[in-house]
Amino acid sequence: MTAPLSPSRPSDAAPSGDLPVVRLLPKANARAIRHGFPWVYANELVTDRRTRKLDPGTLALLEDNERQPMGLVSVNPNSKIIARVLDRDPAAVIDQRWFEGHIVRALDLRARMFDAPFYRLIHAEADGLPGVVIDRFGDTCVVQPNAAWAEALLEPLCAALIAVTGVTHVLKNAAGRTRALEGLDDVNAVLAGSAPTGPVPVQMNGAIYLADLTGGQKTGIFYDQRPNHAFAASLSRGARVLDVFAHVGGFSLAALAAGAQSALAVDGSAPALELAQGGAEAAGLADRFQTRQGDAFDVLTDLRAEGAEFDVVICDPPAFAPARPALEAGLRAYERIARLAAPLVAENGILGLCSCSHAADLSQFRVASVRGIGRAGRKGVLLHTGFAGPDHPQLPQLAESGYLKSLFFRL
Repeated sequence: MTAPLSPSRPSDAAPSGDLPVVRLLPKANARAIRHGFPWVYANELVTDRRTRKLDPGTLALLEDNERQPMGLVSVNPNSKIIARVLDRDPAAVIDQRWFEGHIVRALDLRARMFDAPFYRLIHAEADGLPGVVIDRFGDTCVVQPNAAWAEALLEPLCAALIAVTGVTHVLKNAAGRTRALEGLDDVNAVLAGSAPTGPVPVQMNGAIYLADLTGGQKTGIFYDQRPNHAFAASLSRGARVLDVFAHVGGFSLAALAAGAQSALAVDGSAPALELAQGGAEAAGLADRFQTRQGDAFDVLTDLRAEGAEFDVVICDPPAFAPARPALEAGLRAYERIARLAAPLVAENGILGLCSCSHAADLSQFRVASVRGIGRAGRKGVLLHTGFAGPDHPQLPQLAESGYLKSLFFRL
């Protein structure tokens, strides 16, 4: 796994002089790239016949339109993001040692913040590995190589991960729309060690969550919501809690651990709710916990008809606006969620609304949420705006890295 890679493949660790050269068009924003923007779009690069023939994941030297070197990039002629900046040093060699340097820096940050090795270890561009996500679950890491260059360099990446962290099991998760946009397959794999035989328990915010690392959503758990779970839990002592799009019980189990009177978790996935139930049982919270499977919009409507009322209602849906073409429809969906959820909140109760949509910025999401609350005949004040936890750092130059928004209203 640690053997040198041949310079005849796109996954080379070849000297920079042996690499192809790609060049920006005059209209490209070279200044933004020099100041840290990590992507080159297809309409910003000279795409002659030679460039179009490069294999996805090929390493190349990037030059501006005046032929001045800008750094080392990976190229995927089949992607709208045709080049990703890997290193500002054109002489850099992308090998196991290079990966180790990035992972050491990322691990040092997480080790300062967390007492136990359960966190997002690598958060793509913000940790210097564009398109790469790695979540850690004790002695197991789940890798999502969402860009062609990372797929091509899985061997040295995996070797570096083991060398730095000491984990014994590394799994590849190939789910997600981003891989399809890069022309990659959706085949999961075991890269080192073995896959767990059952769900992995994860302790966060006083609760126990069961993460399915091989068949669950994403890598098995959503670490990004950890601080928002904690904030909602701080408002839930003695409360009746409704957790919609609950997955494995993120908000509801944290609320119960903080002393909530009861919690109802709603999700469309029966396996996810089974994991949530298992987490409640593992933490001794099952007597105050219930689940309800069904379409969230339908369940919210049914609960209203049943006259149900809750002190804290949290809605954490999937990305309704994952890309620009879906923005308007996505904002309407967020508004509808707010409109259906608000009537279920008791007077002076809490409504938490979340969005993980890249295309919908905070302002747009807030407007849609407030409009939905108003159309439900309610009014409220915004108590808190939450974002992803610090193990999901943002790259300031890349707005997409700040994808998660959570709004907490008192109605």
